[in-house]
Amino acid sequence: MADAALDNHGAEPASGALRGNARPARKIQIVVVGGGAGGLGLVARLGKALGRKKFDIILVDRNQTHIWKPLLHEVAAGSLDANLDEVGYRSHAYRWNYRFFDGSLESIDRPAREVVIAPILDETGREIVGRHRIRYDYLVVAVGSVSNDFGTPGVRENAIYLDDRTQADRFRKRLLNQCLRVSRTMSADPRADARVRVAIVGGGATGVELAAELFNAAKGLAYYGLEVFDESRLEVTLVEAGPRILPALPENLSQAATEELEAIGVRVLTGRQVSAITDAGIATSDGDFIPADLRVWAAGVKGPDFLQGIGDLETTPGNQLVVTETLQTTRDPRIFAIGDCARYVPAGADRPIPPRAQAAHQMAGTAYHNIRALIAGKPLKPFVYHDKGSLVSLSRFSTVGSLMGNLVGGRMAVEGRIARLIYVSLYGMHIVAIHGWLKGAALIAMGRINQVIRPRLKLH
Repeated sequence: MADAALDNHGAEPASGALRGNARPARKIQIVVVGGGAGGLGLVARLGKALGRKKFDIILVDRNQTHIWKPLLHEVAAGSLDANLDEVGYRSHAYRWNYRFFDGSLESIDRPAREVVIAPILDETGREIVGRHRIRYDYLVVAVGSVSNDFGTPGVRENAIYLDDRTQADRFRKRLLNQCLRVSRTMSADPRADARVRVAIVGGGATGVELAAELFNAAKGLAYYGLEVFDESRLEVTLVEAGPRILPALPENLSQAATEELEAIGVRVLTGRQVSAITDAGIATSDGDFIPADLRVWAAGVKGPDFLQGIGDLETTPGNQLVVTETLQTTRDPRIFAIGDCARYVPAGADRPIPPRAQAAHQMAGTAYHNIRALIAGKPLKPFVYHDKGSLVSLSRFSTVGSLMGNLVGGRMAVEGRIARLIYVSLYGMHIVAIHGWLKGAALIAMGRINQVIRPRLKLH
């Protein structure tokens, strides 16, 4: 069937009309790949607004459930039970009028307007679902980002990333195993100097928050059978290549975070370039070696490797899809990209939009408007990023950050309880965005109750 002529950045005449007298036009199919902060919120809004009668909204993700990525450090430390806080895509899809397909994006067939989904295999390698295709009228790529090891030797083999729940769970299991080893050693010989040594590469939000959360978790282990283990047995080293940690925050807040980390026992090393990682620790370019039982890489992000040149779309060396001001890819107006996997440099700006959850949420809002505008043949609007600041939680110890306050004339530094309250509210806003006000408020209230009645740590 021949396509109608495109106008208005790729819009076609309104659907639903008959072409000849053969049969009604198919439903307009909108496919969103990636169920993260941006993708999940987008399909919920599209499903609610468009319904199922004339539209088919499809979410594709390789996981069965969604967990807010800024919480992965708590999952890794065992402070958060992801089973209680995750969102099942299938039940969410039923409520919000979209369909969910599990699978990983393999390629995009632009001439056919189809995405190719890789085969799904079980744990033995046996095929569950073969390679298949899903057609689209409009496609949104929202697959997020992965850790960028910059080709550093030994990272992939000897370090753990914290890109998804599976990796966070893997780290938690290894952490608990090492804590158990140390506890048993101390029980057998109280004079032994056994320790759990953790080295974290990257002084951004993920590395800093994980370092603090580990001490919070270590303090709680004594309540759950490791009587001779406490935070004094934990050695955490945070390694940052730049001159200071948390470079996105003002220097005074970066210094405050450094002092807080050092006060609870974290060894903070700045200006240290990692040259290699082995199964025994981390080597730095100045010849130093940091022994570590567990190594975490949290230094920089990039787009997933499969995005490089996908569908002959324009991509950066960091595997991001280049988009215009309307968040459409530069070579195909029917394909959008949002979140960490999209690269957009606003006019007059020196840097692209940063890879943050707030940017993904805002991009989802613009993509939602522009997809509906394309369908209706109306003008599209450009994406305008509103930087609302950054907050970094140091577990129960402190929270630091900066906010963009219009009422105070610019950037406002916040610390302590106020910052912690705002940090917690950000997750609440995410819950409301994907569940709606009524259910979102109920889930937030249940979360408060769970903090009181459920175990402090997830140990299984």
